[in-house]
Amino acid sequence: MNSFIGPLVRESTPSIIADKLRQAIAHGELKPGTQLGEAELARRLGVSRGPLREGMQRLTQEGLLVAIRNRGLFVIDITPDDVRDMYLAREAIERAAMAKILEGDHAAAGDELLLIADQMAAADSPAEVSERDIAFHERLLQLAQSPRLSRMHQTLITETQMCIHALSDSYADSEVRGQEHRALAEGIRKGDRELAERLLAAHMDDAIRRLVEGTAAEEPKPVDS
Repeated sequence: MNSFIGPLVRESTPSIIADKLRQAIAHGELKPGTQLGEAELARRLGVSRGPLREGMQRLTQEGLLVAIRNRGLFVIDITPDDVRDMYLAREAIERAAMAKILEGDHAAAGDELLLIADQMAAADSPAEVSERDIAFHERLLQLAQSPRLSRMHQTLITETQMCIHALSDSYADSEVRGQEHRALAEGIRKGDRELAERLLAAHMDDAIRRLVEGTAAEEPKPVDS
């Protein structure tokens, strides 16, 4: 597995540190509930504690880290309610992005998204399918050319990646995921807003079902007395 926490190759800044930690969280190197040790992270990143604290503060503001009084800083846990809320927000942002795309060259945008959907279909592993899945939605936002929508989307995508990595077994039906993405891309290509919005909602609902089922399965069972 790639390691996202390593010495920085250029001058360290809080934004670079935040991005390194964000990627480590997204790809499961820093798992949900992990406590962040300041001294250890500073050593691994090759930075001083001042910029590290600033970088971690950014992720706290984004909601990816949580400070627990008298205990320290932790990667957030994702509950079933968090999954539902995350996809509620993602659907709103991606719906707005689609609306902006459909005002312009939706055929070219649909072609780009179809290419990513084809890459999903040709992927050799669940991990590669998930990478293409995330790339599809990131490209959707990029095509809308809205920096503010993209910024709001970034944290939600990181949380989505956390869920996918933690619950890969329950989210692993790559054939269904590929079909959903291809249908959505085709709807955008046609310029059919009603169809695209309906397909997006169905896609999000399916993801919630898979991830919530996986989250429930991961929860510890009560011990009979």
